[in-house]
Amino acid sequence: MSTKAELVHYCHLVYQKGFVSAFDGNLSVRLSGNRILITPSALPKIEIREKDLIEIDLDGNVLSGKGKPSTEYKLHTFIYKNRTDINSVIHCHPTFTSSISITKRKINFAVFPEVVLTLGKIALCEYATPSTNEVTDSLKQYVENAFVYILKNHGAVTSGKSLRDAYYKMDKLEHFSKIIINSFNLGEINHLNKKQLSDLYSIAEKTYNIKINSKNKYI
Repeated sequence: MSTKAELVHYCHLVYQKGFVSAFDGNLSVRLSGNRILITPSALPKIEIREKDLIEIDLDGNVLSGKGKPSTEYKLHTFIYKNRTDINSVIHCHPTFTSSISITKRKINFAVFPEVVLTLGKIALCEYATPSTNEVTDSLKQYVENAFVYILKNHGAVTSGKSLRDAYYKMDKLEHFSKIIINSFNLGEINHLNKKQLSDLYSIAEKTYNIKINSKNKYI
């Protein structure tokens, strides 16, 4: 599958999964030579075709494609500029995660081993006016280590080594958010303690082939 075809595939998938509606959301993938392929502005993700994708440089200049790149392109280029290990960025408005983003509730705590290992610490970013430099400013303190961000009163951002990786991080985040929202009505949440976390981290690479960033750990 070509890079363009893969990006179109995940555009359709985020819409089909309900992570976006109408014209919401934007996805991108890093290309060689400081270029990225990004979704266009004002087009529903389910309608996107290869011909609609826009190629830009890391300063947001359009290199190829018709139309305008996503108005949130600064969010994408900021992450790419600061993280050479990141090759894809996805921004969506998934229902349960977005619900948490408009409350004072927090979900950046350790309760599920799978979430601890695959998402790491979830960054909780202050509200910023969409499509402005305020958004990148809200990410600054987290971008060096985080893979997953909740944007207050806005939505979610995930990043990964590939489109597939970034997509499944979004999928896992939304599933986690749904469980946490359900748990709020059931009583006190049981957090993993330091020993449990230490034991989990100690087997992460050997058992799951997951290398843990020491600055993105809960302990």
